[in-house]
Amino acid sequence: MLVAGIMLAIIIVSGAAVRLTSSGLGCSDWPTCTEDSLAPEWSFHGWVEFGNRLFTGVVSAAVAAAVLAAYLRRPRDRRLIVLAWGLVIGVVAQILVGALVVILELSPISVTAHFLISMGLMANAVLLYRTADPDRAEPVERNPLSLIHLTLGLAVLVTGTVVTGTGPNSGDARADRLPFDLSAVARIHSVTVWVFVAATVLLAYRLHQSGRFGIPIQALLMSALAQGAIGYAQYFAGVPPWLVQLHVVGSIAVWCTTVWVYLWLREIPGTAGTIAPQRRSVPA
Repeated sequence: MLVAGIMLAIIIVSGAAVRLTSSGLGCSDWPTCTEDSLAPEWSFHGWVEFGNRLFTGVVSAAVAAAVLAAYLRRPRDRRLIVLAWGLVIGVVAQILVGALVVILELSPISVTAHFLISMGLMANAVLLYRTADPDRAEPVERNPLSLIHLTLGLAVLVTGTVVTGTGPNSGDARADRLPFDLSAVARIHSVTVWVFVAATVLLAYRLHQSGRFGIPIQALLMSALAQGAIGYAQYFAGVPPWLVQLHVVGSIAVWCTTVWVYLWLREIPGTAGTIAPQRRSVPA
């Protein structure tokens, strides 16, 4: 199950590489590379794009293995089976949306949908892995603050895709861009990030005061700060592709740790509403 999550993360990064090397239309048809050929003739852009398609097979195998592992788990847990099949549904959706991305010649809306479905798959993978952990506690209650925090994390992803869809890294010179001012949407994204970071710091402070400051919130703080630094660096450097690639990696880390924190807090009694001081050890 962990392998499936890792493979899903890798294909997000490889998909970003397709876009950032201007290889998005290296294969002009789907599912074959061209009307006349399954695979491209030797060309850098063609094989970057086709290689990403081929890696989908690796991801599919890893997801199939996760489904098999869920069925073989003893005692059988219906939740694991449902979550594993959720990965299957997500991968099929990605394949279909990936076809639309090519057919619509990298339309920003289709590329945005492709990325957000990928992040949905990552959230599913984190939930599956956490549910399969034999040492985790059963969820006991919902924490309103962590739910708001998770929603803010999703808002950061959405506004980030708007910036990407407006910016220069379209994947191909022929691709359309969103009709927004790049500076304006970048500022909106920046404000969203700052609100998310403030919520993260508040959550961390409350957990520290209550003696519940654990590994998940530490990992989120570090990944969020690193991602913020990369984001400002890429903006002031003119959005160079290699920094954008790092930003994609950072977005995976921040989103996965955000989901992890949300799930982790549900397993700790007494964290709903105001977190009252209480010294206790908590699992990571």
